[in-house]
Amino acid sequence: MSEHTPVGLGHEATTTTALTHSGNFHVDETLGYVVLHYALAPMGDLRARILDGTSDDCLKFSRSRNPEDIQAADIVFDVGGIYDPSCGRYDHHMKNKPLREDGTPYSAAGLLWKDYGKAAVRNLVRTQVDDATVNAIWQSIDKSLVVPIDQDDNGVAKMGKLSLADIVSACSPPWDTAELHGPEEAKRRETLGFANAATAVAGHLVNTVDRVRASLKATDRVLAAYKQAEDKRILLMETGMPTEKVIFEHDLPVVYVVSPTGSGQWNVKAVPPERGAFGQRISLPEAWGGLNGQDLAAVCGVTDAVFAHPARFICGAGSREGALAMARRALEVDASLKQQ
Repeated sequence: MSEHTPVGLGHEATTTTALTHSGNFHVDETLGYVVLHYALAPMGDLRARILDGTSDDCLKFSRSRNPEDIQAADIVFDVGGIYDPSCGRYDHHMKNKPLREDGTPYSAAGLLWKDYGKAAVRNLVRTQVDDATVNAIWQSIDKSLVVPIDQDDNGVAKMGKLSLADIVSACSPPWDTAELHGPEEAKRRETLGFANAATAVAGHLVNTVDRVRASLKATDRVLAAYKQAEDKRILLMETGMPTEKVIFEHDLPVVYVVSPTGSGQWNVKAVPPERGAFGQRISLPEAWGGLNGQDLAAVCGVTDAVFAHPARFICGAGSREGALAMARRALEVDASLKQQ
């Protein structure tokens, strides 16, 4: 948590001016602007503020390298040569650049996320959550998104093709735009490119915050279901949701996950030996593979059995009880084979 009150927070009635550099843009200053947008003025027009320089909310934004413009802005990021958050200065290009505790250099996005990220998360979360959840979402996004941007922007490690950094770069006009269309048109296309990049980054951040929120909710649900399970090898979920991440992060000995589908059917899915791997801790019985309906029911002994995938990682029944029975029967078959 910041030792100072970040500029603009707690003073929503006043207008805050934010500035980053003009010219070539990258994912760090693009995300930095998006973070300020959601932290300080989430109801404003993110694109219009870039394209025409005007807004009817409490945040004004510009891109310039003019020293007078830099001096006049309340918040300056990725330019200016100063890191002093108490004064709203968030550059990271100086010799003694700000570092994370592990020594990773911050980018402008990382510095702004540090001070404004939790305020942005609070404004982005679509349901009521407590401070602990806000902090958990902030930490998750810091680790999964912001740290890689810090590393990419500082030349520590590239994010790679089709990453958010690559998407932002693709929004920049080609190098010969001024040569082909003149300097004024090149400037207009550069501004439009930044607006397009900010729109893409904003959409990604909005969706990421909501997915992380849902992931935390799933963690609570999975752990509660596991606690209630009679046989800890069978995890019964009353609602379909991601479970594999929780199973491996908490080292749960779950073999099969039983959960409903949108069509009213209930499935049994085998847990892989490692997260994201192919294969199963315990495959469904070999005799079930590829069978459907009555043929499967006759073999497995569950009257409403629906299908069993040929790869034996998933099967289904017409009811909750049927799916549970298939999971239990699969464990019985495995135990008998091991005794032979």
